[in-house]
Amino acid sequence: MDQTLLPTLDRIASALERLSPPPATLDGVDGADAFVWLPERGRLLPIAHVAHVPVDLLQGIDLQRRILLENTRHFAHGLPANNAMLWGARGMGKSSLVKGAHALVNQVDGRPCTPGAGRVALIEIQREDLTSLPLLLSLLRENPRRFILFCDDLSFEKEDRDYKALKSVLDGGIAGRPENVLFYATSNRRHLMPRDMIENERATAINPSEATEEKVSLSDRFGLWLGFHACEQDTYADMVKTYARARNLPIAGDALLARANEWAITRGSRSGRVAYQFVEALTAELAAH
Repeated sequence: MDQTLLPTLDRIASALERLSPPPATLDGVDGADAFVWLPERGRLLPIAHVAHVPVDLLQGIDLQRRILLENTRHFAHGLPANNAMLWGARGMGKSSLVKGAHALVNQVDGRPCTPGAGRVALIEIQREDLTSLPLLLSLLRENPRRFILFCDDLSFEKEDRDYKALKSVLDGGIAGRPENVLFYATSNRRHLMPRDMIENERATAINPSEATEEKVSLSDRFGLWLGFHACEQDTYADMVKTYARARNLPIAGDALLARANEWAITRGSRSGRVAYQFVEALTAELAAH
């Protein structure tokens, strides 16, 4: 071999090593209780502080809260638990309930403790990264910790075939779903797909019932379906008063609700998110005076 080619070959080899993805690993998994999955790097990005609302502040969803907390506690204690789909109206506490339930089951004597092994880890996965779920599950299967995989605002559009990959993962395939992994998802759509997509499939398919079943069968893989619906005026008032009480805001009840209703009118809706945003703005206003 021409010795003058060696430096060039070394540079090419180094460039190829940099381009090739590193092997996936769970390094650092015991250093935090929450992570974001980065499939392109094959790593879990630790999140030191999860922005969450304490579950006892979430109003108007008592039944949903009780069911999800019970399911999460069962999982944390090594008992059988179901994958859960939280669907329904925007801003009604779906993702807040998931994050709040995770925080609550990791408390000891009502207080958070040091992150690490023995506690349930929450892993957020983006909807566009669902195809990497088999890789992630293969890593988690061999780890002693328990993991909740969380996909927020999950939905699928026309010509989107990723739902088949997720359906296979939820079933567990030939190996079965890892005993130490649970999947929680939120969506504004009951069956994860727009209604017109399902109706178009029914209208154009040779066998309409089979086409529809193929589209909606993904949601059947979730053992728990928890519906969240638009709140009434009284529920919205309870949300506002609960958040304001937690902040110890110095404002009379009548004035608080009058301003909260005005805020909701400007937003065109009432929800837990609108109530929280109002109290955030009011807290800042009162602190500035």
